[in-house]
Amino acid sequence: MLGKNAAYIQQYIRRGSPRKLDEEDRRRLAEFYGVEEHLLGAPAVRESRRSSPARSDGLLRIKQLQVGASAGPGSLADDEYAESMGFGPKWLRRLGIDPANLSLIAVDGDSMDPTLGDGDDIMVDHSAASRPLRDGIYVLRMDDVLLVKRVAMGPSGKLSIRSDNPQYPDWDDVSVESVNIIGKVVWTGRRL
Repeated sequence: MLGKNAAYIQQYIRRGSPRKLDEEDRRRLAEFYGVEEHLLGAPAVRESRRSSPARSDGLLRIKQLQVGASAGPGSLADDEYAESMGFGPKWLRRLGIDPANLSLIAVDGDSMDPTLGDGDDIMVDHSAASRPLRDGIYVLRMDDVLLVKRVAMGPSGKLSIRSDNPQYPDWDDVSVESVNIIGKVVWTGRRL
């Protein structure tokens, strides 16, 4: 999660070396484990100076992109964050995903019905883009269009890109080079 070997944390805990954790490492570890940073050596902060809503309500904030991942013909992507949504640290830990690699995107269109509907919020794990592809629902970019689709690697080494709604076309034998994987969908929320 920190991009450092396990000895870094082990030496900090057992030997006190380094004497202080890097500020960004300390912040990420505190968010991941759901503890206050001062327990990991941060200077004490008076309650009135806290600026992060994540610390005052105990929730971790996941950035929400102001863009729709199209589950239809496709929409263009502007990587602009609009707001954030809070999630419990224990719940995020059970997912086994670093919150720093997550964002929320709204689904635009109905090609993924009934799995994902128009307006649903999806949580996207961006670290999945750097790992070997596994079958699942992904946010991807093709020809500068941001899409949310079911993706599978075929035996030929090419991708199969599918819509869950049978009224929409599927694409078989798509070359991996023509697709930019943005991340894997790991959660969805919808209004009933």
